Amino acid sequence: MEDGNQTLVKEFILTGLSQNQGTRIILFILFSVTYSLTIVGNIILICVVLVSRGMHTPMYYFLCNLSFLDLFYSSTTVPKMLVDTFSGGGGRISFLGCMIQMSMGLFLGETECILLAVMAYDRYVAICLPLRYMVIMSWRICKNITVVLWLGSLLLATVPMMSRPFSFCGENKINHFTCEILALLKLACGDISFYQKTIFFISLFTILSPFAFIGASYLCIIRSLLKIQSVSGRSKAFSTCVSHLTVVFMFYGTSITMYMGSKNNSSANQKFVSIIYGIVTPVLNPLIYSLRNGEVKRALRKMFSKKLER
Repeated sequence: MEDGNQTLVKEFILTGLSQNQGTRIILFILFSVTYSLTIVGNIILICVVLVSRGMHTPMYYFLCNLSFLDLFYSSTTVPKMLVDTFSGGGGRISFLGCMIQMSMGLFLGETECILLAVMAYDRYVAICLPLRYMVIMSWRICKNITVVLWLGSLLLATVPMMSRPFSFCGENKINHFTCEILALLKLACGDISFYQKTIFFISLFTILSPFAFIGASYLCIIRSLLKIQSVSGRSKAFSTCVSHLTVVFMFYGTSITMYMGSKNNSSANQKFVSIIYGIVTPVLNPLIYSLRNGEVKRALRKMFSKKLER
């Protein structure tokens, strides 16, 4: 399409989740509580790991990364969504603000996908190669993994869109509560095949490949666990994996549905899936790890008992 026929889009209008006032009030209360619990739960989990010397291990180091990531992941969308929901069910966002929100969402989502695979590898080494654990998962290697993980995800999320920015031809109403890339693509004009192919191939690398790697890691873990004669030893070893597996199925299930499912997903389905992986999962992560992990529960009790003694 020629430049003369294009209208410069300076802002977007987010339609939000509902235009019904009663529904908006319920959603505002629900998501306000959820976001508050996300902030409090993840901060507490980070603090517990930092103050407990016994938890200064690669497993909890990556768990801290996950909590830190969840804090920012939910903060890229929820505060804006709460303001829009409270004010009338939808809201305006500048073009630059929308592009930043979209890029941050992609960056943090891709980082979490790969981080969950790294955490699976950590459990594989701990259970299948216990004698070599501190050599393979040394602090130097963990820090290098972290740098590559965060920097690589940042480049994957920003370079393709910066190399060929979106072009919009006047329509600026996004049928979503956030600047989600699939919702934005519906407004883009011209040939969007580049973006569709880019999303597909990046999804293969950041969603499907890590998910397959996690599956392979847990097959090896299960084989090692079956060789353990002691039932108590077997259950103790697997208990450290249950929390991680729960988070994996929640996050990857919704991510695969969103980015590798049918291209004809309705806007309502996209909104629902976005709520699950962008709002619900971050609040459940600290709860799952706290309730399923005995070491975390003991550290929590110890930390709060010291606070009460003071």
